[in-house]
Amino acid sequence: MKWTAVGLIVVLVFAAVAAGCIGGGGEKTSTSGAPPTTTSGGQTTKSTSSSSSSTGTYSGTITIYTGGTSGVYFPLGSKYAEILNKNGVSAKAVTSGASVTNAKAIGEGKAQAVILQNDVAYYAYKGIYMFDGKAVKKLRGVAALYPETVQFVVRANSDIKSLQDLKGKRVAIGAPGSGTAVAAEQILKAAGVWDSIDKINQKFSEAAQSLKLGQIDAAVIVSGAPTPAVNQIAVQTPVRVLPIPDDILAKLKDQGYIFYVRQVLPKDTYNGMKEDTPTVAVKAMLAVSADLPDDLVYKMTKILFDNLDELHKVHAKTKYISLDTALDGMSIPLHPGAIKYYEEKGITVPDNLKP
Repeated sequence: MKWTAVGLIVVLVFAAVAAGCIGGGGEKTSTSGAPPTTTSGGQTTKSTSSSSSSTGTYSGTITIYTGGTSGVYFPLGSKYAEILNKNGVSAKAVTSGASVTNAKAIGEGKAQAVILQNDVAYYAYKGIYMFDGKAVKKLRGVAALYPETVQFVVRANSDIKSLQDLKGKRVAIGAPGSGTAVAAEQILKAAGVWDSIDKINQKFSEAAQSLKLGQIDAAVIVSGAPTPAVNQIAVQTPVRVLPIPDDILAKLKDQGYIFYVRQVLPKDTYNGMKEDTPTVAVKAMLAVSADLPDDLVYKMTKILFDNLDELHKVHAKTKYISLDTALDGMSIPLHPGAIKYYEEKGITVPDNLKP
């Protein structure tokens, strides 16, 4: 009896410890396990776990997953949450691991709204690449926001003038499994050189330094331009961006990559550029869960575009948010509430964007 009682106590203690380790994750998205930062009504706090986030239910407050505090997604999402609160929609912005994490948060019910790249949204909805076998079918579009430029960066004095000239060269294609690596593969396959380059996996901050040191011949970067990491090296090591011509963009569209849009970088983007350069971009976009009521998403969409003056002040990139380009590069079906808003504004919503 004595040993049976002791054994029972040990089992109960172990169960309690295990429950503490497995449960209560709340909205944590960082690999360090630290609580994410949230903002609500303009005030910043540290999130604590809650039953609503861990069970994936909508509690009446819109949780917006954004990105890291040093990027654009978090300040933009925070300002949007502040504006929503001012207009009668309870909302809070949460830091996260950005696009891939955010799409997963919609699928898990931890977020009701997210900012993410439109190519990652496409992969999540389709269940391909990093979402292979784990499609996020609840993801619905609200608006395309601003371009994030696909840049093939070389030193200004390089003899590499086109994508085809990358054949046999050392190219930093992005971190393994990243959206940048996927974009590099898609574009270089369309150019016919993917199988003939020396592929190096580096995130763009590392790639910029490798380019400066001559350890690579080109770096692929997907970010708003000018990108600080490139600007920093261009001061002493002038750079150029390789053009992505119309035939390559057409091939990408024909292959179903509807999220790419045309962008032209001005010649003064980086030290070393001598002419305006055509390239392509993906777009940052606002998406929501299909579970949200139509009237709520209609109101969220209206509030977004009724307050562009405030949103444009957040960052240089956010000045590109516009009703005129809200559907450019939209890669997933729109939420019915957003469709209602656009149609009221006289915007024709293509059938392929209707759920």
